[in-house]
Amino acid sequence: MQKKRRRRVLKVVLWGLVAIVVLGVGGILVWSQVGVMAAEPEPLADVRADPAIRIEDAPQGIVMTPADGDSDRGLVFVPGAKVDPWAYASILQGLADDGVTVVITRPWLNLAFFDLRGLDAFTSAAPDIDDWAVGGHSLGGVRACQLAADAEALVLFGSYCTDDVSTRDLAVLSISGSEDGLSTPAKIDAARHLLPADAEMVEIDGASHASFGDYGPQAGDGEPTISRADMHARMDELLQGFFADIPVD
Repeated sequence: MQKKRRRRVLKVVLWGLVAIVVLGVGGILVWSQVGVMAAEPEPLADVRADPAIRIEDAPQGIVMTPADGDSDRGLVFVPGAKVDPWAYASILQGLADDGVTVVITRPWLNLAFFDLRGLDAFTSAAPDIDDWAVGGHSLGGVRACQLAADAEALVLFGSYCTDDVSTRDLAVLSISGSEDGLSTPAKIDAARHLLPADAEMVEIDGASHASFGDYGPQAGDGEPTISRADMHARMDELLQGFFADIPVD
């Protein structure tokens, strides 16, 4: 009698644990799909209309390449948490215009820390390119730091590393915003020691967290005082200058 009771109790406990796991996984799946910040249509339409670049919705992600096919370096870019990858096409458009192949990833469950794929899962979109940088915005930048061991350069948009890459032979450009309410200037400064000593650190006056993509305002962020046009022009200047200085093998 006692054995039967124990078995019944054990079954109840086991089924209870299964239910908790199922509910937890289901909750994560639902949460990851709710509240995704969509790309604003007008900047995206401008990118699609750009005759100097070709855009492909590929298995590796959104691939932007120079229309003339002349590209000898690339950037794998990881979006921020629950941000539509297309929201970064406009701010990275200038790089593609300048001859850099850009692959914007689609993180699993819209969250970079769930995406365990290596850098080669994305660089396979352009197998003829040998020299790759990796970058990301916000949580995507944290993930980019983890992928940096297989890249020549690292680019951070409103982000910082939690992994120590300070001793790596790695060109680094960290771009932050003075009005960023999420990756605040204080947080970026606190993680500065995790980057190489010669990392280029640039703070754009008036830029907020959401200034690094075209997806509208974001909860918890500061109020930007820089216009979209000025932000994009400054980003073009910084990115194109940085990539021009990276040696090509």
